[in-house]
Amino acid sequence: MIRRPSRQQGAALFVCLIMLILISLLAVASFRLAKSDLQIAGNMQQRKQALSAGQQIIEEVISSTQFVATPANALPNPCGGVPNTGCVDMNGDGVVDVNVNVALTCDAIQPISNASLNLSNPNDAGCALGANQDQGTVGSTSNNSLCSNSVWNVQATANDVVTSAQYVINQGVSVRVPAATVCP
Repeated sequence: MIRRPSRQQGAALFVCLIMLILISLLAVASFRLAKSDLQIAGNMQQRKQALSAGQQIIEEVISSTQFVATPANALPNPCGGVPNTGCVDMNGDGVVDVNVNVALTCDAIQPISNASLNLSNPNDAGCALGANQDQGTVGSTSNNSLCSNSVWNVQATANDVVTSAQYVINQGVSVRVPAATVCP
């Protein structure tokens, strides 16, 4: 007797189609995950570049005492002639990658007493005042030296030109100034 093959009625085809759909969904999900990981890494890189540019401009500002004398024009070489604005080329291609705006605030000026000076230090020797007279006479000296410590807050806001990534950095700075100096 001759047997005819039985019909499977497409069960194998149906199982293969289901497996193909599942593998396709898995591939799409892994592609999306890899894409989001790449975006996160790129954003972190842009943010770190903005941080680096902001710190670079802060170093330029506090490397000279120009910011104490003219806080509204603290950068020696402002970007595009705009005061307190710096431009940074991060990759050396000659195109500005990050713009940095600097804001300076004088928080306090504290007189330095003569007693706290170390006269063997050349920086302190220039601040020393002669003999004090503090016998309760109105208008007598206050035991303060010729110098004061000024405390400044330097805030740099770095903006990436391409991605608009932004980083804000605050740096405190103390600078010795003449005693007659007041916060601008």
